[in-house]
Amino acid sequence: MAGRELTSIRSPRVKEARRLAKRAFRTRDRRFLAEGPQAVREALALSGVLLELFTTAEAETRYPDLVRAAESAGVPVLRVSGEVMAELAQTVTPQGLLAVCGFVDVPLGEVLAAGPKLVTVLAHVRDPGNAGTVLRTADAAGSESVVFTDASVDPYNGKCVRAAAGSTFHLPVVTGPRFDTLIPALKDGGLTVLAADGAGKRSLDEAVDDGLLSRPTAWVFGNEAWGLPGEILEAVDDVVSVPIYGRAESLNLATAAAVCLYASARAQRAL
Repeated sequence: MAGRELTSIRSPRVKEARRLAKRAFRTRDRRFLAEGPQAVREALALSGVLLELFTTAEAETRYPDLVRAAESAGVPVLRVSGEVMAELAQTVTPQGLLAVCGFVDVPLGEVLAAGPKLVTVLAHVRDPGNAGTVLRTADAAGSESVVFTDASVDPYNGKCVRAAAGSTFHLPVVTGPRFDTLIPALKDGGLTVLAADGAGKRSLDEAVDDGLLSRPTAWVFGNEAWGLPGEILEAVDDVVSVPIYGRAESLNLATAAAVCLYASARAQRAL
């Protein structure tokens, strides 16, 4: 188990980890923080991703299998006091395990070379909680990649990683492409590019009935407050709206994404 307990936030190792709360340092070091046993477990499943593990004495007792697995994998395990963990973690009630992980994103070309049938694109999505929830939803629906455009939130933002609940480590994540180059690349990769937007003239029901969703598809989701910009709506193959049968004004981003992605997953699996 971990050795001497670190009790000062001025410890060099602690300071190195704390600064990863800022995007500039994450980008420079290509490292990010992942909090909690689920994230640690999923990071351990990928060779070489878990680089360092901070743990409290209580967490060592509660999750001895994870601590032992990290040590067996040659990962440095550092015991810290509860006060230090509170400074490192970005939650009100830390779970006592905090991993420093290497970036897991891949180039878009690698995703397209695999011939995916379902890809999720986040365009102008700025809220990290929403983005992480969509990433988790995409994982559950069988999406083969999630693309964060250059105008979207950093997928390694702490809140985004927590909302993804381990899915950050499950499927290829692409970061930073510009939309003017992304859409042609998706189309060249054999994907029909659909934008989910309330202004769409084709409803999701019609898209299902017309067989549109049985094709390999890239779904584009935008900012929850103001949707997708006009240049994106003009560039995609079609704009699809999720029908509202009741009196609700709209659906939130994660719910709309779930409805669209599962509709595609079902259509493709029915073939």
